[in-house]
Amino acid sequence: MSLNLSNLKPAKGSTKKKKRIGRGGKRGAYSGKGMKGQKARSGVSGLKALGFRQTLLRTPKSRGFRSIKPKMPVVDIVRLEKKVEDGATIDLKKMKRLSLVESNIKSVKVIGKGELTKKLTVIADGYSAGAKESIEKAGGKAEIKVKSS
Repeated sequence: MSLNLSNLKPAKGSTKKKKRIGRGGKRGAYSGKGMKGQKARSGVSGLKALGFRQTLLRTPKSRGFRSIKPKMPVVDIVRLEKKVEDGATIDLKKMKRLSLVESNIKSVKVIGKGELTKKLTVIADGYSAGAKESIEKAGGKAEIKVKSS
């Protein structure tokens, strides 16, 4: 026998009959609804949802994606331009001393926001394409910090 739309059936044990309440047979006098009260009447629905609404509103939305890996703190080229003198070599330690980044961070990324006119040698953990281009255009070097293992 070939399989076609007229003889398709769900797998054995994969479907369950709906509980038919108040139709006689099996469930006795109160049909599984207990005695009297609003919940025993017909047309009742969503009573639990009313009290549950506040809980739903209080829970934060869990939609989208949030990475476990923290984002690298960034420093703009404009801030390097203002705080560092021409021809200097600047790394994370010097950035911390000049208050360009917070003292507790361990890595930094340089981003190309603004223009750079000073010749600098910058040692950082990452660069945006624009930042690297600006540093090299001004005659400086953009070096990636070697991670010690």
